[in-house]
Amino acid sequence: MLFDSALMENHETNTAATPYYKLAPETVIAAVEQCGYLCDGRMLALNSYENRVYQVGIEDASPIVVKFYRPQRWTDAAILEEHEFAQELDQAEIPIVAPLVINGLTLQQYQGFRYALYPRRGGRHPDLEKENDLEWVGRFLGRIHMVGAKKKFRHRPRLDVESFGTQSYQFVLEHGFVPKELQNVYRGLAEDVIKQIEASLQHVGPLREIRLHGDCHRGNILWTDTGPHFVDLDDSRTGPAIQDLWMLLAGDRPTMAQQLGWLLQGYQQFAKFNYEEIALIEALRTLRLMHYSAWLARRWDDPAFPMAFPWFNSSRYWEEQILTLREQSAAMDELPLAVEWMF
Repeated sequence: MLFDSALMENHETNTAATPYYKLAPETVIAAVEQCGYLCDGRMLALNSYENRVYQVGIEDASPIVVKFYRPQRWTDAAILEEHEFAQELDQAEIPIVAPLVINGLTLQQYQGFRYALYPRRGGRHPDLEKENDLEWVGRFLGRIHMVGAKKKFRHRPRLDVESFGTQSYQFVLEHGFVPKELQNVYRGLAEDVIKQIEASLQHVGPLREIRLHGDCHRGNILWTDTGPHFVDLDDSRTGPAIQDLWMLLAGDRPTMAQQLGWLLQGYQQFAKFNYEEIALIEALRTLRLMHYSAWLARRWDDPAFPMAFPWFNSSRYWEEQILTLREQSAAMDELPLAVEWMF
C-alpha cells in the first residue's frame, strides 16, 4: 500500500478537528468492498485536500477511485445534485468523469462517511498554449454550459460577493489569522476591493447564471491522445459562464486576450456568450483569492493543511496578500481584455 501522510491522518487521533481520523486504510477498503468489489490490497492516496481520494486496486479488473466527502461540508442533496449534473454531462457524451451507480445509488455511506466511486481515468495536465487545444476545450465548455443552462441547482450555492468575498475576509480577521499589525490595512483594502467588485457587477448588469463546473482550472482537465476530459465537479455551483473560462488564461494581457479568443472560437459553436462578462474577470479573480485564504484558514485544524501549506498563516503570507489585493484593485480599474466579437 502507498500512502501520503499529508492526506491520511493518524486514525488513532480522536479529535473533532480532524474529520478523517477514523478513515483508516481498512475502512477505505471495506467501504469499496461493500459496493461489491474485491480489493487486491493496493491503494494510493491521490492529490486532494478538501476531500480524501484514493485509487484502489481491484482483483482482475482496473483500479477504481473512491472519494470520501468532507463531513458537514455538503448536504446529501447538494452532493446528489453534483452527481446528477455529472451524469447529465456524461449522457450528453461530454468527457466528464461521472460517479458509478451501485445498486441504483451514486452516494454511498460507510461508518459515518459519505463516498462515491469513480472509474479511473488517466491523463496529463494540459499545456494550453496552442490555438487548437484551447478551441477544443472551449467546445466542450460550450457543451457543458449548454447542458448547465437547461435547469437550475436547488441545493448548491451561487458564486456571490457575500460568501466568496465579504465572509472570507471577515473570517480570517475574526479568527486571528491576519497579524495584528496588518489587520487594519487588510480590512480597509478588503472593504475597498469588495466595493470595486460590486461596482463591476452593477456595471455589467443582470447576469445569466447557469450551472457551472465551478473550479475549471488546468489541474481539473486531463489530456490523452483522444483529447481532454474534465474531472472534479465538487465545487460546481451557479454563476456566470466566464467563471469557467478565466481560470484557463495565463500570461500578460495580450496573451490572455488571445487565449480567451481561442476558447470562445470553440465555445460559441455550442453556446452563446455574453461578451460583457469579460469585464468581470479581475473581479472574479479577486473573489477567488480572498476565498482561497479563507478556505485555508477554515481548514487549518485539519492536519493535512499545515503539512501541505506550511507558508500559510505567516506574516509574509499576509504581506503578500495585501500586495496582491492592491494589484487586483488596479487591475479592476483597467479596461477589459480586448477580444474580438465572433459569431
